[in-house]
Amino acid sequence: MPHVALPRIETDKAWRDAARGLIARRVPPEEVTWSRGMADDDLFAQAPEEIAPTRATLKVPREFVSLAGSVVWHRDPERFARLYALLWRLRSEKGLMEDRGDTALAKLRSMEKAVHRDRHKMTAFVRFREIGARDAARRRFAAWFEPTHFTLEPTAPFFARRFADMDWMIATPDLTAAFEEGRLSFHDGEPKPDIPDDATEELWGTYFRNIFNPARLKIDAMISEMPKKYWKNLPEARHIPEMIATAHARAEAMQAAAPTLPPPRAAKITERLAAPGVVRAMADDLDQLHAEENACTRCPLYENATQAVPGTGPRDADLMVVGEQPGDQEDLAGRPFVGPAGQMFDRIAREAGIDRAQAFVTNAVKHFKFMPKGKRRIHQNPNTGEIKACRFWLQSEIELVRPKLILSMGGTAAESLTGSRKGILSRRGTIEKTAEGVPVFLTVHPSYLLRLPDPALRDDETAKFCADLKSAQAHLEELRAG
Repeated sequence: MPHVALPRIETDKAWRDAARGLIARRVPPEEVTWSRGMADDDLFAQAPEEIAPTRATLKVPREFVSLAGSVVWHRDPERFARLYALLWRLRSEKGLMEDRGDTALAKLRSMEKAVHRDRHKMTAFVRFREIGARDAARRRFAAWFEPTHFTLEPTAPFFARRFADMDWMIATPDLTAAFEEGRLSFHDGEPKPDIPDDATEELWGTYFRNIFNPARLKIDAMISEMPKKYWKNLPEARHIPEMIATAHARAEAMQAAAPTLPPPRAAKITERLAAPGVVRAMADDLDQLHAEENACTRCPLYENATQAVPGTGPRDADLMVVGEQPGDQEDLAGRPFVGPAGQMFDRIAREAGIDRAQAFVTNAVKHFKFMPKGKRRIHQNPNTGEIKACRFWLQSEIELVRPKLILSMGGTAAESLTGSRKGILSRRGTIEKTAEGVPVFLTVHPSYLLRLPDPALRDDETAKFCADLKSAQAHLEELRAG
């Protein structure tokens, strides 16, 4: 059984070369063991085997190359074996990289996401301290960082580009990056060095405290973006407990000191903010958001619609149901899903175990788009520009409600939430994510069922829709339990 010991530096290149050689020799995944660095702590591993370089051509999807280039830096000791197992399967399983139901690929995608997040945290939370004389030709700095994964090597080029005019060192427990005279090099990790305090840290702390808005304090969101594990190496973090403790009192003081009448120039500012296409700050509550939606002029749909139709439901709903747009009856009533499609959804949702009263129900587009035909108003599909213009309101609802799962019904909802409406019938029953990472369960819109002329086909598609809703509810229960 061959054992491959990969180096601590250029691990990604070494893994690619080794995997290419193993594939050329037709060595199956179950016969290979992997390690990074020395494998002395593995009692059962054989001596590392040198895999001879090969020029054999190995064609793989571009998505796999990108995936492997991130996952090799994950800390999971099985990462190399998982990647090689997937590479082995790619030889015979066409379209594997697009299979969203494959558990092995899903695990690797999750590891890839974790590495991307860890690299982002490094670029955000590395704090350099000056260690050389300020009058030197090139100033010298050093930093200590403790990443979750082995992400220093792939992230170091970012710092080389950003701080090319100075010499610096970033030390981690696993690896050390050094940038001297424009040359980047890597060395073994080391214990935390004794780095002196920087005189600019006090100034940075003053700036950090002054940009803090106590009226907008959201502790959960702050800790999600700046996890506590990083605080011990962030000089500004020592101010956070005091800032949180005094936030309420400071916010009240700000409110009491606010002027009772706006200055004359405020009228012009308000007029500019009301202009079409201007990006506005997100509302703080649903009532305020609904009022702003009714005043929306972001696209021409507001000109003919009776009113905007905002979402309804609990502010803390775990499930958000997103349809396409209001219909004729919704436009008149000002509430979503009250027409024939909504009534069908209510009936099938009850059968599937979904309590609409506990869900937040809304639409991707808030105004009714139609074409007059006699006394009737015929539904028209929103175009991409109208969907993009209205996505601000949907995103605001998502930010306020923070659902665990979004049930997306129809092509317009899918395009707004995932960026694409293509192949909705083939994607139904699957889970994708918004750009912000919220899980999205895709299915058809109930109006699709109402438009089917064949009763047998309608019954069959209705059964599939009910099965989709049951699957969505089951997945929601899993998210609640996890």
